Amino acid sequence: MILSDFDLENMIRAKRIVIEPFDKEIIRENGIDLRISDEIGRHNPERGEDFIVDPSKDEHVENEYILEKNPDGNIVKPHEQVLMSTVEYIKMPDNLMGFVEQRSTWARHGLMLPPTIIDAGFEGNITLEVFNSSSHGILLRPGLRFAHVIFAATLNRVSNDYKGKYLGQRGVRVPKVIHK
Repeated sequence: MILSDFDLENMIRAKRIVIEPFDKEIIRENGIDLRISDEIGRHNPERGEDFIVDPSKDEHVENEYILEKNPDGNIVKPHEQVLMSTVEYIKMPDNLMGFVEQRSTWARHGLMLPPTIIDAGFEGNITLEVFNSSSHGILLRPGLRFAHVIFAATLNRVSNDYKGKYLGQRGVRVPKVIHK
């Protein structure tokens, strides 16, 4: 079951879903809009285009991104992939999950965001993987509504809520090392 604005308002009021900072304006008909922060993660330019990242090696992953903060906004260059973060810190209950999608206006400007899942029991800022498919740079100002979360209730409470590396993340979180 997908939650409506009525359901979301009641769950937020009852503190079943916690969103900080909260602004009633982010509640939509059947979801919540998330705003982008001033932080961005860019691929490390020292790597060069001949470098091949091995996601199973700590030394490759730990230097893959350079994090920057810019309160005036961040420009995503043409054909650049970056990591961004939401302003909102979300705490999910054990019987809800969320589907994160990009707001369609941004797609019409040429930005792409792969779908992301927010697991039951997760809490933290949401890291967004953004790709600019256009031939020009796009300025993303902090506080703009960028993503949309559709909340779905699970049939039962999950018995194994989220306990992964990204739990409690604040700001942009770079990818973890992938082990077998």
